[in-house]
Amino acid sequence: MEKAFPKEIAFVLLISTNLMRLPKQIKLINKAFKNLVNLIFTTIMPYFNWNDTINLLKKSSPRRFWNACKVYSSYRLTRLTGNPIQWGYPISISFEPTTSCNLRCPECPSGMRAFTRPTGMLDQSFFKKTIDEIYKELLYLIFYFQGEPYLNPDFLDMVRYAHEKKIYTATSTNAHYLTDAKAKATVESGLDRLIISIDGTTQDVYEQYRIGGNLEKVLDGAKNIVKWKKALNSKTPFVFFQFLVVKPNQHQIEAIKKLGAEIGVDQVRFKTAQVYDFENDPHQLVPTIDKYSRYKTGKDGKRLVKSGLSNHCWRLWHANVISWDGLVVPCCFDKDAMHQLGNLNNQSFKELWKNPNYLQFRNDLTKSRKNIDICANCSEGLSVWED
Repeated sequence: MEKAFPKEIAFVLLISTNLMRLPKQIKLINKAFKNLVNLIFTTIMPYFNWNDTINLLKKSSPRRFWNACKVYSSYRLTRLTGNPIQWGYPISISFEPTTSCNLRCPECPSGMRAFTRPTGMLDQSFFKKTIDEIYKELLYLIFYFQGEPYLNPDFLDMVRYAHEKKIYTATSTNAHYLTDAKAKATVESGLDRLIISIDGTTQDVYEQYRIGGNLEKVLDGAKNIVKWKKALNSKTPFVFFQFLVVKPNQHQIEAIKKLGAEIGVDQVRFKTAQVYDFENDPHQLVPTIDKYSRYKTGKDGKRLVKSGLSNHCWRLWHANVISWDGLVVPCCFDKDAMHQLGNLNNQSFKELWKNPNYLQFRNDLTKSRKNIDICANCSEGLSVWED
């Protein structure tokens, strides 16, 4: 156990072993803790899988648990008071391996080559320096923001480094670079979760969104991963097909379930699509099946985001995004890094997390989230995963 906070550990043990004898206030704390656990799992792991869940729990520690309690408590107090309170450090962060990509997906700035910020590759030494500062509190690390992670030649070395720090690691790939050798190296790296984006079961449908993609390569890559998991007797990475439901592929929902079972991936998951110009939908992507759409039609006939824009955001309290060159932005909706909260080349992470820029952004969000441009198309409060 961590020696830094024995009183906190004793408090947690007291709750768990003597709950029935504790006063009503402590029971409320226990209820809040259950809500915290539920929120973490529905945010990070909306589809339950026993092996994956156990693997995530194994990454926990007293210090990470206590940090999560502090983060969640400050978030709830912020919602209660309307004033930004931030305790603890992120439970989860996203690190961008690269902005480069081999595909041309129409709703992706990387695919459209539409960035105004510089493009490049994450430097391994910079990554290690940042992880060394925050790994004791950090539970979950996502190797993805924009771009294709496997294009960074040091990607799997960085995964291995985080794995050695006992951090749960995840990435999302278009699977075009999962050669036999790369698949073997992926399993050996200790990667915990591998999301394979596959938005069609036939080439003609797949390439309508994954422009420039080759479905056969994707399927071969998935087969390679499944093969090496078995050969190395490894339970990780937890592999699932992510099917981004859009109008051109919505008729293949049942077909992708069957294909996933044939190849042997752990799950098939369906994700709703963010459409930038959802009011006009120039690429005709908004699905006609309501449950798979993030949008609804208002009384005036215009499309609206289903989630609404309440003045709170769990994501801003428990997570953030770091670009390949060290810029820290609020979340994955700030794809062009227009809301820079700091630069890790000039400031340590823990200093940055509570700097005036972050405080001001949290304050603005709690007062008028609708005035923040990146929030206008946000999925906060709305499940982006559907059965």
